[in-house]
Amino acid sequence: MFYKKTLLAIILSSFFAGKSSAQVWEVGLQAGGAGYMGDLNPTNPLKISGLSFGGFVKANFDPNWAVSFNYNNGRIKADDAKSNNAQFRQRNLSFSNSLNELSFLVDFNFFDYFSGKGYSRFSPYLYTGVGAVLFNPKTKYDGEVYELAFYQTEGVEYKKMALSIPFGFGVKYNFKSNWTVMSNIGYRNAYTDYLDDVSGTYIDPANYSTDPSVRPMQEILSDRSNEVLSYNIGGKGVQRGDFRKRDTYMFVGIGITYTFVSQKCF
Repeated sequence: MFYKKTLLAIILSSFFAGKSSAQVWEVGLQAGGAGYMGDLNPTNPLKISGLSFGGFVKANFDPNWAVSFNYNNGRIKADDAKSNNAQFRQRNLSFSNSLNELSFLVDFNFFDYFSGKGYSRFSPYLYTGVGAVLFNPKTKYDGEVYELAFYQTEGVEYKKMALSIPFGFGVKYNFKSNWTVMSNIGYRNAYTDYLDDVSGTYIDPANYSTDPSVRPMQEILSDRSNEVLSYNIGGKGVQRGDFRKRDTYMFVGIGITYTFVSQKCF
């Protein structure tokens, strides 16, 4: 599936490159919030847990279609201790994560929008594409911050980069000459279940690290229920996360763009 999506992106790039003479370039910045759904937030898709910011360069080929290269950074976090679910509070896990995403997106404007040589100064739009996200979940214990992937809290070594599939919608309005304001919300289906460092079962004690500089913190960070219950709820085969195979994350924000056009374009 990864190779099919990559091939599609290459084909789209080649197709649009052939229309380079018709491009109207646009650059933009945006800021807002970031959220996530996963093992520590399985039910609330609109929960904002941190700030986000980003920028992009976009080529508008006609009033309806555009492609862009984008960078976004967003901070996500969750804490079982603040959950309404009693079982989550007993599990007592927490994480924070700074996501760095690069993506290639295709936009579709519903109206004949200004930046693509159209006449409408307002349009709702949809977008989708392909991207990659860099992540590194961390947690705090006894006043110190620890990188969770290093301690393999489920006995699993995972990569801190994953394919992501963005999709979302927004609105844009050209309010003055070449300047546009926009607002959008978009979700990302990440091809990893470790944005929060939680996925499957508790680590089997037989699989704890033999490294004396790693094992003590691995035991503590893998099961923190004893801080609430005075005993550990984990063990071999005991479920630690939910049964979904992937985490998702979200960016929502407002931004401003500048379009480079000439008199010939309009």
